[in-house]
Amino acid sequence: MQLLKVLARVLEYPTEELQTSKDALIAAVLEDSRLPRQNKEQLLRCVEMLCDGDLLDMQENYVGMFDKGRATSLLLFEHVHGESRDRGQAMVDLMEEYRSNGLEIDARELPDYLPLFLEYLSTRPWDEIRNWLEDIHHILGLLGERLYQRESFYHVVMDSLLTLSGRAANRQELARIVASEERDDTPEALDKVWEEEMVKFVDDQGSSCSTGSVVGQRRRELEQTQTIHLSDQLMTDATPRQAGRA
Repeated sequence: MQLLKVLARVLEYPTEELQTSKDALIAAVLEDSRLPRQNKEQLLRCVEMLCDGDLLDMQENYVGMFDKGRATSLLLFEHVHGESRDRGQAMVDLMEEYRSNGLEIDARELPDYLPLFLEYLSTRPWDEIRNWLEDIHHILGLLGERLYQRESFYHVVMDSLLTLSGRAANRQELARIVASEERDDTPEALDKVWEEEMVKFVDDQGSSCSTGSVVGQRRRELEQTQTIHLSDQLMTDATPRQAGRA
């Protein structure tokens, strides 16, 4: 399903290669037969903003939106399991799901990274795609509302995925939940995380003290991830993934 590849590309760190693929992304959206017209129009505007905007501004916006705080993290299991041991087992199970269908990841990303998950789904039958999206619809709904309240055009991607899942979102309830949440990407919140990371470093003795932030935590997670190799099928028409962005 090419549309899922488009959504995966849009959710990745912006690159010059992504911007030069604007025509191909638009064509894939227009050719899709499952997404309603309204969602298509919103997604096309999102693609145009991303591809026509200043690349440095798009990259800065991306880091500010997804790499600071956990509320808008693109790591799915972080929203379900947090830092519990259950998250590790869930990632092992998802990795086995990939492997059982002939996919080996060649990227320093965790298996629950949403763009990677969408690449995998793009190779699966429609019924299976819809079942998976339905399973995570609650995550997609909250992510979409958080992005919407932060005035980010990325909320359009979550809205499109939610539509494909076939599950209608209770917008009023989601808005109420998100409005009651404490922002975790403010300077004060990030300073608190930094202090907690420093305490953890002292306790662990051996962890790097140069990454005392949520971004640093994610980088450590990526460093601990085994090297995996995407199959040729998954890499077809795919934009190379960025690793080690600033």
